[in-house]
Amino acid sequence: MTDPKAILVIGAGDATGGAIARRFAREGYIACVTRRNADKLQPLLEQIRAEGGQAHGFGSDARKEDEMVALVAQIERDIAPIEVAVFNIGANVRFAITETTARVYFKVWEMACFSGFLMGRECAKAMLPRGRGTILFTGATASLRGREGFAAFAGAKHALRALAQSMARELWPQGIHVAHPVIDGAIDTEFIRSNFPERYAMKDRQGILSPDSIAEAYWQIHQQPRDAWTHETELRPWLETW
Repeated sequence: MTDPKAILVIGAGDATGGAIARRFAREGYIACVTRRNADKLQPLLEQIRAEGGQAHGFGSDARKEDEMVALVAQIERDIAPIEVAVFNIGANVRFAITETTARVYFKVWEMACFSGFLMGRECAKAMLPRGRGTILFTGATASLRGREGFAAFAGAKHALRALAQSMARELWPQGIHVAHPVIDGAIDTEFIRSNFPERYAMKDRQGILSPDSIAEAYWQIHQQPRDAWTHETELRPWLETW
């Protein structure tokens, strides 16, 4: 019998984060998933359990240092060692620069970058004594380039990318695989279906990203041998312009 291992998914929504948790749970990982509202996790928890997996849900604010410290400690103490940690908080908003308030800019940075730092730091502390682990930060088009209306989001995602690069250079030699997958394109979500029907119509042509396909890529990154680790990879539909 193998020792239990946990995957922590920060921002386990109804699409990408949930699909990642389900994919790893199918491989025997105990899925520890978080959202600010724990009640919204119930459908995901029930689905994982129905598929034969183990899952625990946590309501927490990833921007709060004390909550992140306590979360990682609780999982490590009461559930299983965290073998994989995934940061998947979005925070995508669009405002003209003259309409971007200080509160909006700071909140987007807190959600899309600072929270990632807290998760990455705490999980690294847990993983380093074991000399192994995988930390994945979900990137976006805004991680690579800014554009009109996205000053706050692009700034935060650029910073998250820099965090991932810095952590990779520090932690790779110590056995921790840090990677930054960039999701460049619309994802099959209710938000896209409701707000961008013309884009959602491309689903039948595999023109938008499937959460399950993204989750498979994350699993493959985690499985990579140490002599051929990926740090940054870009996932986009075949018809996406880039």
